[in-house]
This record gives sequence, structure tokens and C-alpha cells, in this order.
Amino acid sequence: MAIMGTKLHGAGRAAPEMNVTPLVDVVLVLLIIFMVITPLLTKQFWLHLPTRDDHSAPAPNNGPPPVVVSVDGSGVIHLNRQVVSAAQLDSELRRVLTNRGDRTVFFDAADTAPFEQAVHALDTARGAGASTIVVATERIGTP
Repeated sequence: MAIMGTKLHGAGRAAPEMNVTPLVDVVLVLLIIFMVITPLLTKQFWLHLPTRDDHSAPAPNNGPPPVVVSVDGSGVIHLNRQVVSAAQLDSELRRVLTNRGDRTVFFDAADTAPFEQAVHALDTARGAGASTIVVATERIGTP
């Protein structure tokens, strides 16, 4: 016979018994909270900005010019200073990147560029095969 967390053992002696149900409930709630929060912690965007004190200029490169994707203030997308539509950007980037050993794409957006267009251009560049996307810290000359 058990009364309120105790068991009676012969001769009327009571032995305490631990109730673990509340402990299990708290642990399960914490487990669910950590399972929901953990995937949100892994999405990060690292941005390495160069220092202004670094005066060492890179050696001139005689290779092909870099691939530059830019979005101007009105939301028009440019690929190497040529206007391309959002639908054509994927195919044009794939064409340009297939002939190159370096799959680096430079990205530039005007301060007044629509956020949706800028993110779409970044996503398309990654989907088209760009291994590295360099976000320009200074304005790249666009038409």
C-alpha cells in the first residue's frame, strides 16, 4: 500500500519514494525548446571588411575581368555592366561561370536598391554556381 509517495514495508515502517514525473516533464519541455532554437542559431552571414590602413595593393591580374552583379537604385540588375532581367540572370551567370576556373562573383547594390531584388540577385548567383560571393564595400562603377 502506498500513501503520498511512501511505501509501507512490514511492521508499519514507511520508506520514502521519489516522484520523478515533474522532473521528466521539465526535461522534455527544455528538450523541445532547444530543438526549436538550435536550427535558428546556425544561419549566419560572415562579412570580412578590409582595413583602411592596408596599403598593399594586389598584384595586377592579366586574367579575365571579374564577374560583377549589381543592382541599381531602381531595381535593375546588371551583369558586368550589361542590363539583364531577373529571369535571364541565372542562365547568363551559368554561361559566364562555366568558362572560368574562378567561380567568384562580386556583388554591389545601391543604397536605394529594393531589398527583394538584391536578395534575389544574391540567391541566383549562388544557385548559378558561384562558390564565393564578395560583397563590395565601396561603390563599383555602374552605368
